[in-house]
Amino acid sequence: MNKITIEVSREVAEAYQSASLQERQKIQTIVSLLLHKPVDRDVDLLRELMDEISDRAKERGLTPEILESIFAQ
Repeated sequence: MNKITIEVSREVAEAYQSASLQERQKIQTIVSLLLHKPVDRDVDLLRELMDEISDRAKERGLTPEILESIFAQ
């Protein structure tokens, strides 16, 4: 595996740094999938991870309206 560096907001960096090893591995998998041509099993894994992210966002109070306002900035 090779390492890369990407720029993110301070909040994202702090969240990543405080994440568990398992959560970091999931994030690394998502990034790899986004940058690599996916195969069927990768798509299934990506869907599973996206569902988990969606569930966590809802638990934390993120609504479609809030998300839209974040992307509009």
